[in-house]
Amino acid sequence: MKALTEPKAEELLSKYLPIAKSILVKKPEDGQKFAKQYPVMLKLISPQALHKTEVNGIRKADSAEELEAEFNDLVSVAKKKKLKLEGILVQEHVEGVETIIGLKNDPTFGHVVVFGIGGVFVELLKDVSFRVCPITEKDAESMIEELKAKELLFGFRGSKPVNLKILKNAIVAVSKIPEKYPQIQELDINPFMINDKAGKVADARIIMN
Repeated sequence: MKALTEPKAEELLSKYLPIAKSILVKKPEDGQKFAKQYPVMLKLISPQALHKTEVNGIRKADSAEELEAEFNDLVSVAKKKKLKLEGILVQEHVEGVETIIGLKNDPTFGHVVVFGIGGVFVELLKDVSFRVCPITEKDAESMIEELKAKELLFGFRGSKPVNLKILKNAIVAVSKIPEKYPQIQELDINPFMINDKAGKVADARIIMN
């Protein structure tokens, strides 16, 4: 099994979905040059830390000074935990609802597409729906309807409803990826950030045969 870290996973996904702009850097000043506006997200990229939250490997920086401080802190986290560091990913901050779109290669059904409310609570809430790949837009609509927390997408407590057309298209697009990459065992886009205007991949990992 081969695991793809976020930059490599997002390179593969960029053929199918819009990706949040990012740069993998070795020095904070390169990240500062990239950051046209703040806040930005900083992420520790290591094949030994595919779940970045478990190593406190995701930070938000609201200024160039914060970017440098968080960058240096992430480097020291990698040193302390003896992680092989590929670099620090500096990524645009995308507003919206965190959703998860994924694939699993099921021994019985083959590839299934997964959709749910994303972020750190995905494993706790287990609010997800599944379909056998590939799916239609109608299937994607019913997957959204099955979620207990679907109101977050339809405009909760005064927030704007997300663009459901873009969201459905994204779920359908992911369901077609195994046609070209049957060797994918697991794919997690968490989060796919969706708002009223756009949707973007803001983190991803892929495990392949």
